Amino acid sequence: MKLSRSFILYTLALINFTHIIDSMLIMPLGDIFIELYDITAGEYSVLVSSYAMGAVVSGLIAIFYLDVFDRKKALLIAYAGFGVGTFLCAFAQSYQMLLGLRLLTGLFGGVLGSIVLSIVSDLYKFEERGRAMGILTGAFAAASALGVPFGIYLAAKGSWQWPFLMIGVLAIFVSIWIVIGFPSMQQHLAKVRSDRNFKNILGDILSDMNQVNALMAGFVLILGHFLIIPFISPYLIKNVGFTQLEISYQFFFGGIATVFTSPIIGRLVDKYGFMRVFVVMVLFSFIPTVLITQMSFMPIAWAVFITTLFFIGGVGRMIPANTIISASAPTANRGSFMSFKSMMQQLAIAIASFVSGAIVYIGDDGLYQNYEYVGYLSIFICVIAIYFLNRLRVAQGN
Repeated sequence: MKLSRSFILYTLALINFTHIIDSMLIMPLGDIFIELYDITAGEYSVLVSSYAMGAVVSGLIAIFYLDVFDRKKALLIAYAGFGVGTFLCAFAQSYQMLLGLRLLTGLFGGVLGSIVLSIVSDLYKFEERGRAMGILTGAFAAASALGVPFGIYLAAKGSWQWPFLMIGVLAIFVSIWIVIGFPSMQQHLAKVRSDRNFKNILGDILSDMNQVNALMAGFVLILGHFLIIPFISPYLIKNVGFTQLEISYQFFFGGIATVFTSPIIGRLVDKYGFMRVFVVMVLFSFIPTVLITQMSFMPIAWAVFITTLFFIGGVGRMIPANTIISASAPTANRGSFMSFKSMMQQLAIAIASFVSGAIVYIGDDGLYQNYEYVGYLSIFICVIAIYFLNRLRVAQGN
């Protein structure tokens, strides 16, 4: 069976859809886990970062091996492992057990992003990659608008285990489809150097300042973005007055908005260039960042409007950034570079969770304190990302 590029792209978007839901679910269910396991804000931030910590380990391993495998086989192993790990999370009986299973899931799911981006970069030339990145990013929007709210609804009306069970089962079925329907993807193997070893692989990446700057750009941008992410949902519940079910509104409306804005931003990247679009979107994103981290009790509609703006800005700035970052490495070591990128970004997520957990605390009144300082730090770090993005150039072969 020969699949078109578009069909492969939309299948990859479905894979993004499921693993993004899984990586996001811990955060909107945070208040449930804090009360269920009687844990502190710091322990909760460790739980949020556990997936990322597992992803750092697998990303480090993938740097040295991803480019020597058929992309299809690499995708299948990672996605099937992710599906099984997510399914098992539903059976966690303690905080420590859930923490361990999130680490296991991250070991497999953490490399999915790098594999997906490698496949898209192999299939689409740089001049048309903005549109493809917009569709992949649209999977994030769909996950936010449909998947996460549905998961929150299941958790609120039934049990927190249900969304993990459903994602795990769906991932297993999609893995079967990959076996049956996906073509072999070995074109990149012809360009892989024959003397690959630890020194040469790292040397190919770290000796190229374009790739180094791309890695730093991705790391800094994710670090700034995820600083405020872990505590958005708990903050909305305790400080703004949302119920657990109402938390789904931020994901639904934010996701719906980005379903429409992501393809538009992708086309603007192709038309006007990644840097112009990135600067506009990153500056725009600072407005909701300040507002979210300083909200108090207010009408839910106004709070959801602010979180929707944050979704648009946060997702919007990732499209031009990923477009140029994916083009910063040549075909020969693209998989290794993407794995390094994924590892760095997962490390940024873990660091962001620890940092925000160290700054934010629950006061005697039961409200979260110091969240506004996390917002200021997020803005400062994202400004640094502009510097690194501006230094990037398209690598030969893209």
